[in-house]
Amino acid sequence: MNNKEISNPKTNVPKGKNLNDKDYMNSLLSTLKEMVKNYAIALTEASNETLYKQYKEMFLEYADFQREVFEVMFKKGWYSLEVAEEQKINKKHQMLKQELTDLSES
Repeated sequence: MNNKEISNPKTNVPKGKNLNDKDYMNSLLSTLKEMVKNYAIALTEASNETLYKQYKEMFLEYADFQREVFEVMFKKGWYSLEVAEEQKINKKHQMLKQELTDLSES
């Protein structure tokens, strides 16, 4: 691990053509991400309040499950995060602040 990365020690999985736990978790995570995106779209297009509430409940359940899968993968060292440089954070913050100011003035 370098000083620009946040990660955990990797849990080793068997190599080869056979699927392993990491493969299954990657597939599950990809599927859940896609489902969350699709439910977000369905929420914006729901034709009535009852349907909206059902979609919202399902969206939240899948979003929570997606987060749980990510957390397991992160703990097993199969995901790492990049440490953002303070300069990049400040630059992005200033840009967003300016955009907000521009919107307020319109």
